[in-house]
Parts: sequence; C-alpha cells; structure tokens
Amino acid sequence: MAPRPRRGESEEPDTRSVRPRIVDPPIPDEVTPADLPKDVRNDLRTLTAENQEHVARHLAMAARLIEADPEAAHRHAQAASRRGGRIGVVRETLAITAYRTGDYGLALRELRTYRRITGRDDQLPLMVDSERGLGRPQRALELGRSVPRGTLPVPVQVELAIAMSGARLDLGQAAQALVELEIPQLDPDVAYSWSPGLFDAYATVLEELGRDAEAAEWFRRAEVAAAALDGAADDDDDEDLIEVVELDPEVPEAAEASAEADGAASDGAADDTPGSAAGAAE
Repeated sequence: MAPRPRRGESEEPDTRSVRPRIVDPPIPDEVTPADLPKDVRNDLRTLTAENQEHVARHLAMAARLIEADPEAAHRHAQAASRRGGRIGVVRETLAITAYRTGDYGLALRELRTYRRITGRDDQLPLMVDSERGLGRPQRALELGRSVPRGTLPVPVQVELAIAMSGARLDLGQAAQALVELEIPQLDPDVAYSWSPGLFDAYATVLEELGRDAEAAEWFRRAEVAAAALDGAADDDDDEDLIEVVELDPEVPEAAEASAEADGAASDGAADDTPGSAAGAAE
C-alpha cells in the first residue's frame, strides 16, 4: 500500500513541466569576434570575457547567415540575446532577424527595447515596416511622424520615406505615397547608397498610379544607379567607402546598347560556359 501523504502535502502528482534545455546552434571554429566591426565589439565590453566571446561569435554568425538563411540567423541572434540581452546591438540584431523571418510582433518589441537602451531612432523605418507587417498601416504612419525627420541621418530619412510610402499604399493612398517619396534625395543625376531603393520605390508607386512610361524610366534609373555603385565599389576595392557616384546622363542609353550587344553575343556561347547558370542565379 502506498504511504499516505504527510500533512500539507498534496495528493495530486506534480505535473509542472520542466523547462527544456536550450541548445545553442553550432558555430564553425573559424568564426571569431574579430569578424564583427570594432564598434560592435566595443559595445560588448560590459559583458564578462566568456560572454563577450559567446555573444560576439553568435552575432557574427547572424550577420553571415541573414541573407541566405534568416531562420538560422535568428537562432544565433536568440543565442546571443540569452547572454547579452542588455546590450543594444544584441537586441537590434534579434529584431532584424525576427523581421526577416516574418515575426513582426517580436521585431517591434525588440526594436522598442533597442530604442530604450540606446536612445537612438535609427531603426525607426524598420519599426514602421513592422507595424505594416502587423496590418496596422495607420499606426505605422503615426509612428513615422513621431520623430522630426530632420533629426535623423539622411540614409534613415530615405528609408523612412520608403516605409511611409508603403504604408500609404497599404491604405490605398497612391497619390500620397508618391508625395512621401518626393524628397530632396530623389535626384536622378547622383547615385548614393540609398538611390537604387528610392528610385525603385518611386517607380513602383508611379506604376500603381498607371503612369507606366514614367515608372519604366525610374526603374531604369534604379538599375543604372545600382550598376554605377557596383562599378565604383569594384574600382575602389572597398565597397563600404563608396557613398556617392555622379551619373552621366548619356550612360543609361549606352549601357542599354552595350547590354543588348553583350546579350546577343553571348546567346550562342551560353551553353558552352560551365557554371554560368549558377553564377547568374546568385
């Protein structure tokens, strides 16, 4: 016969669940804290030496995987957050990877925490886009207007204009969406790092308005700007240093003619080029 429970003890079995042990994703040996920018490593100095290395290596893996495998990048960001959650850049990384996996609620929460820790508004465009992802375009617009535009760095101003334009499109306000993008940085004669994205967004809204000829022209300008920036980066051997490229008004037509000639010349040789399809896919 089973012994009777002592006074004060429950006769019901303990059904409380045991929290499962979380296993961090593996990291290749060659990934080190040195793979991170110096300013990010400096942000981690308040952690213990052991935690610094752990968090830094997971952040480096998140950066390495974010384009090819956002889900894996997010797991590394979560691992970094478990030991470095009070560091702004860690919460920022977790937010970005959450956004890339479509978890807009988590992204918004983490971006709010990042903003509170750092006092910075540089991720305001992503916060606006997260509100859009949650199906709340009106709240996205209100959030975007909550900070004076002139207090933001110029690249952030451009990203915010694109996000606000998207929220306008969500509401069916295509004309207002175009106005959101008509900012001083919409300059077809100069290519900054933000220009291809801005030109492309502008073309998309023009297309939505039925202004197809103008849309095609701005889509072309986006391609020209991207090509000019890529070419300048190749010449400089340091893409991070390329900020602005003057665009020659005659380049687009010449570039198109050259592309057509290259395409015609390569049609017959494409089948004889090993690996060309794999290279083009990337």
